[in-house]
Amino acid sequence: MPEPEVPIWQRDFPITAAGEDDITRREFTRYLVLASGAFAASGALMSLWASLRKVETGTLTAIVELEDLPVGGSHLFSYPSPRDPAILVRVEPQLVLGFSQKCTHLGCVVFWSGEDQHFECPCHEGFFNLEGRPIAGPPERPLARIEVDIRDGMVWALGVEQGPHA
Repeated sequence: MPEPEVPIWQRDFPITAAGEDDITRREFTRYLVLASGAFAASGALMSLWASLRKVETGTLTAIVELEDLPVGGSHLFSYPSPRDPAILVRVEPQLVLGFSQKCTHLGCVVFWSGEDQHFECPCHEGFFNLEGRPIAGPPERPLARIEVDIRDGMVWALGVEQGPHA
């Protein structure tokens, strides 16, 4: 008696698994719905956690002696935590501005260009004016501003401003 001919798909894919017919379409759909529900619930929990956690705004911190920061110059420091790069710029003899060094586009580190009087993000050619507002490139939000004060010849960080600044 001749052997029955093997279908083409079995010749191309000869691998079989024990129990491959054990799951029905109805069970597969049930698992798919449960997995989708678990993803939705975890997204809702992450959103709730993000809205309830406390945002670090910093504490009163001495940064640099005013005499060590020349007019038109900048000073790099970390604020409000050691993981957050920040920059001070001395615009006038008694005017010092502080900003987060993280670009609002993708978080690259911005630097101060004293000759051009603006902040530059080298990653995607983003530019921010002296107030921290974007003037060119992909960033659409201003840099986070750090409130600073000059006390007895020392520049102090007071905290990170919440929300956009004008």
